[in-house]
Formats: sequence, structure tokens, C-alpha cells
Amino acid sequence: MEAVVGDAIVIRGHHVGETARHAVILEVHGPDGAPPYVVRWDDGTEGLFFPASDATVVHTESGGATAR
Repeated sequence: MEAVVGDAIVIRGHHVGETARHAVILEVHGPDGAPPYVVRWDDGTEGLFFPASDATVVHTESGGATAR
């Protein structure tokens, strides 16, 4: 997983009716865009995040956002 500051993290709900969680990457601590990341979640909390396989990075580029 590779990301830069400003990219988004999306974690889809695991159960029917469960909403996705969203975060914005504030800091990248790994080499070449690798985790861990400092993120701000949509509820305003911030913390160090080590993504699992259910996390998706949404890259924000000048041409729009793309999921990877």
C-alpha cells in the first residue's frame, strides 16, 4: 500500500447496514509511502493507523480521485 499526505483511507462496513469509515492521511511514516499513517477519521479523531486488507487508499490527484 502506498499513499501520500492528503490521500484518503476507506474501510468498507463488514456487516449489512454498517457504514464505511473514512479518514484523511495527515502524515506518512513508512518509506516510499508505506504505512503507518497518521490519519484524521471522519468523526474528527486522529491517530496512528496500520491498514489491514480491508482498507483502500483513494489517491487525490489533479484529475480526480482514484481508488487503489
